[in-house]
Amino acid sequence: MLQELENNFSELEKKITSLHKSYQNLSEKYSELNTEHSELKMKYDAERKKNQVLAEEQKNIKLYSAISGNPEHNRLMKNHINRLVKEVDFCIAQLQNSGL
Repeated sequence: MLQELENNFSELEKKITSLHKSYQNLSEKYSELNTEHSELKMKYDAERKKNQVLAEEQKNIKLYSAISGNPEHNRLMKNHINRLVKEVDFCIAQLQNSGL
């Protein structure tokens, strides 16, 4: 009976050691993945900012093209002017409401 308990204890000790090694490996892997996630998130944010800048540049290029008389972008120019007029009208209405 004592031999059986010792065998059980030995097997249990091996399982605990194996679980501890697995836990350490998983902890290291988690740390690596967490670091990789942070790096990828920073790259994503940088690329998103670049994309926003490029989209704004593209919008400006189309607007400049419309201003220069390119017939393909006349509608864009009209829409832009209409937006600006609406903003001015809104500002005028606010000034009139405030009593200035």
